Amino acid sequence: MVEDVVIRTLLFPLSLLYGAAVSVRNALYHLGVLKSVRFSIPVISVGNLTVGGTGKSPHVEYLLRWLDQYLMVALLSRGYGRKTEGYRSVSVIDTALEVGDEPLQIKRKFPHIPVSVCESRVLGIPELVRRNPEVQCILLDDAFQHLAVVPGLNILLTEYSRPFTRDWLLPAGRLRESRSAYRRADLIIVTKCPPELTEEQRIGLIQEIEPLPRQRIFFSRYHYEEPYDFLRPDVRVPLSGAMDVLLVSAIAHTDYLMSYLNQQVCSVYAFEFADHHYFSEIDVEDIRKRFEALPSTNKVLLTTEKDATRLEPYQEYFWKHQLPILVLPVRVVFDRDDEIGFQDEVKRFLLEFRA
Repeated sequence: MVEDVVIRTLLFPLSLLYGAAVSVRNALYHLGVLKSVRFSIPVISVGNLTVGGTGKSPHVEYLLRWLDQYLMVALLSRGYGRKTEGYRSVSVIDTALEVGDEPLQIKRKFPHIPVSVCESRVLGIPELVRRNPEVQCILLDDAFQHLAVVPGLNILLTEYSRPFTRDWLLPAGRLRESRSAYRRADLIIVTKCPPELTEEQRIGLIQEIEPLPRQRIFFSRYHYEEPYDFLRPDVRVPLSGAMDVLLVSAIAHTDYLMSYLNQQVCSVYAFEFADHHYFSEIDVEDIRKRFEALPSTNKVLLTTEKDATRLEPYQEYFWKHQLPILVLPVRVVFDRDDEIGFQDEVKRFLLEFRA
């Protein structure tokens, strides 16, 4: 803890410079020097103030799963980490290197929904509509800082254990811009909440965030589903208290996941990489060695759905070495009656939208 404070103090001058640059950029948009664009189709943005870990993908999936029942919805992402450029429609046979891990994961789950990637949302939105004229609503993934587009509905996510109110600007902290930027949001979702969230905890965090009168705050948590076999996705393999697990992950934070696993299995060993890390042959070899070194006879490898898209090129390796690897799906569940309130707000936006 003391070491963290020292590092943060040393990095604080750099955070001031970074914050000044972001403030100038935002001011240029506010003054109209840099232009923002509105579109004649409902656009919903899902994003955050930090560099990761708030659960954007599961919340985007929640919206897609729900909205898909009522209208033609599409997703546009920048495709973080991909090695391609420009606009690209995502296919189920693409690789994470071509389109990014999160867009590929979502397309595999919703193959009938148009999913595209483009660095520029301003260019990507009209191209997506041109290629998919039946689309009635577009979700923007991770676009809270993309001020070139003014979304009709701006959804901000913040993690329960690491709310933006207690964070600092990069590089001293994880904030991409100042805490005050939360005012751009229409709806705020506090994510990864504990299963037994008390009313006092809810009220305390609402008071800490200090929402504007027009803003509403909701609380959500993760529901982990039964894992499936990485090599045979149609085969489900339940976790058990007799299992030892080597968790292979390259996501922003694993503490929430680790807390869940520690309640489900005998023991958990974590092998963590940087967020969005693209696995190499050396990495996979290290994974095998670590797994084989576990003393247990009842052991499995476990990874997340996002990580599975980046482990895909090594399926033959896992098969050759007979490494049992499971993939853990996750869904968003809202706290108490928050789901009704959240859906009502999104419905109101869509019903009242005027081009």
